[in-house]
Amino acid sequence: MKILTCIAFTLLLSIGFLSNGFAQQKTENLIVVTLDGFRWQEFYGGLDSALLNDKEFTEHPNEMKAALWAATPEERRAKLLPFFWGTIAKEGQLHGNRRYGSKVNNANRYWFSYPGYNEIFTGYPDTIINSNDKFDNPNENVLEFLNKQPGFQGKVAAFTSWDVFPYILNEKRSGLLVNSAWEDLTQGQLNDRIRYLNEIQHEAPELIGGVRWDFLTWQFATEYLKENHPRVLYIGLDETDDMAHEGKYDHYIAAAHKADKWIGQLWQMLQSDPFYKGKTTLLVTTDHGRGDADKKTWKDHGQKVPDCNQIWFAVMGPDTRALGEVKMEEQLWQQQFAATMAAFLGFDFKAEHEVASKAPVVLQKP
Repeated sequence: MKILTCIAFTLLLSIGFLSNGFAQQKTENLIVVTLDGFRWQEFYGGLDSALLNDKEFTEHPNEMKAALWAATPEERRAKLLPFFWGTIAKEGQLHGNRRYGSKVNNANRYWFSYPGYNEIFTGYPDTIINSNDKFDNPNENVLEFLNKQPGFQGKVAAFTSWDVFPYILNEKRSGLLVNSAWEDLTQGQLNDRIRYLNEIQHEAPELIGGVRWDFLTWQFATEYLKENHPRVLYIGLDETDDMAHEGKYDHYIAAAHKADKWIGQLWQMLQSDPFYKGKTTLLVTTDHGRGDADKKTWKDHGQKVPDCNQIWFAVMGPDTRALGEVKMEEQLWQQQFAATMAAFLGFDFKAEHEVASKAPVVLQKP
């Protein structure tokens, strides 16, 4: 009997049943959303009064004040991001409020988009990734890794506004569905609304080269989710960064406010679908920070702008304790996200390159 028990235990280990943690994890699906270049200062404090009252950056300050201003940072952020602060703050975790010692940082040295997204999805802050140029990422990403796992093949998809993502996620090598910028959606089950989106998106003005409007990206992603039920879905929004670079603080704020509404609607959709309800983890974060010490630098980021490596993230799901806003000393890194994503689904993300360890605080059982 002892011999049979040992054999059975060895078999379980060999198929990854224990090591991958399938027996422990409740998460069967993962949704990841990024808000490009959205600062932790607004995430935790709402409207910045200095930028709100600067006519160079805010065209209609009185309208913004009426809609989103309040006396305290807590009230302001709740108005700006009601889903984050009304739902995730109660049921999940929010990390990165440096006023309480909760620190989340880029590990990469560059503090702009391609290096940030590479770090998020590969767990490796590779110094080779040092520009936003369109070149195929040599590093394996966690979405690619998950797409190879049993039960996930063809069930991983990415929808992004920025046209560099097919290179960041190396669509050619990975075989992932990466729908970016003004690309029509032709894969998977298509409904009439997707066909309409394929048509109407080409009528929208392209105000910023290589970037699709976020509302179109979001509609494509959510319609694909309804029709195809992916196990892993990534949605990359871009307008927060676009509007910041344009110096339009009111539009930057509006983009974040809309994203919060959409994420809330998506969460409600997930909870009304038996495929996702109670079995889905949501992770929301950003690729980099922005300037703050000198308010004029809020438009910018990169090595020459101090503190742009300061970021944040929010997470909620069946395998995450409801800590709410984390108010303790901690240091987490963007490079930990990739392994953490895989761990939610019971996998240990390994690649030929280095992969940073997962974030234990996020994976502590409720």
